[in-house]
Order: sequence, then C-alpha cells, then structure tokens
Amino acid sequence: MKNYHDVSDLHFNGDEMVVTIDGQKSRFALSEISLVLQKASVEERNMYEISPSGYGIHWPLIDEDLSIDGLLGIIHTPPTILTASNR
Repeated sequence: MKNYHDVSDLHFNGDEMVVTIDGQKSRFALSEISLVLQKASVEERNMYEISPSGYGIHWPLIDEDLSIDGLLGIIHTPPTILTASNR
C-alpha cells in the first residue's frame, strides 16, 4: 500500500485542529475545514482514525472524513489523454 502522508499528533485547541503532517505542524480553523467538527463535542472530536496510508482522517462518531491532500490544498488532475483531435 502506498503511503501518502505521515500523519501524527492530532489534537484540538479550541476551534482549531492541530496536526503534524510529514513532519510539519499545521493548524486549521474548524470553521474553514468542517462545520461538523466545529459543532462536535470534545469526545466526538477526539475519537478519530488516521488511515494506515495517511490518506485521510475519519471521525466515526460523527461520520466525518477529511483528506490530507484536501487540507494541504493539493489538487490532483487526471493525466491528459492524447487523441487524434488534441495532438
């Protein structure tokens, strides 16, 4: 399985999520990344699972998912397929 990111040390500081991604500590305002997490209780926020590949984070008690690439603003585009009309 491909490892996407090394995700560790996730915790909340008020209405901020603090997480270390690939060795870099990042802070995210919950109001900007997830209204579901912003409204969640401390217990609901602290019950999370990081995918083994580091692709995303899941909160089972509130059924919320965040992708690490999405948090980092990484956009994936499909490769261009060459056809007779676009050569």
